[in-house]
Amino acid sequence: MSDKRASSAARVSLPIADRREFLSRGTRVAGAIALGTLGGFLAGRYGNAGETRWQIDPDKCVGCSHCSTYCVLDESAVKCVQCFDMCGYCDICTGYLDTNYDDVSTAAENQLCPTAAVVREFIEDKAGQRFYQYTIDEDACIGCGKCVKGCALMNGSLYLQVMHDRCVNCNECAIARVCPTQAYTRVPSDKPYLIKEQAQALYESKIGDASGVDDDPVEKLMRMVTMR
Repeated sequence: MSDKRASSAARVSLPIADRREFLSRGTRVAGAIALGTLGGFLAGRYGNAGETRWQIDPDKCVGCSHCSTYCVLDESAVKCVQCFDMCGYCDICTGYLDTNYDDVSTAAENQLCPTAAVVREFIEDKAGQRFYQYTIDEDACIGCGKCVKGCALMNGSLYLQVMHDRCVNCNECAIARVCPTQAYTRVPSDKPYLIKEQAQALYESKIGDASGVDDDPVEKLMRMVTMR
């Protein structure tokens, strides 16, 4: 992997703790979620109070691939995101490996993603099991949803979101018009992202766990998310 690619992948996540910390502490530290680039997630083009923006309900999305082809932009504003707290860090990851893979490796022919946007990194070998962290190279991601469909077979930690440092917030979203499950919805511009209901429950239970810590990452995340 080139230094440029590694750097790009790193920008996609907001890691609070890596897998080694998760295993040693016996719990997944709240706030370890990837929702696009730091700029896209925390400093997108938010509007005034009362305005709304387009977003994808990840619990309705089926990864149909329309997000990659119907967006009015040359490069879709829709990107895959990773919720580390839901991820199993599996060696055999159905969101990473093609169903017809020949070998469990990073070889292009074994990857499910057509642009190699899902980046696999070995974390550790423990009790005979190998653990890997999966992050998203946002520059490479085209929003096709193939990894989302694959990951749904397991933990479902990968899902799609509209990135608001990219989206131009059309009055009538071209993708929303063709979405087969009507997963597109309008959300408040000051909380323009959605997380899965399962992830929301996890984070709600962890709010306040980092008491005494400046800028609690869980509360910081939840301020950007429309609660359901």
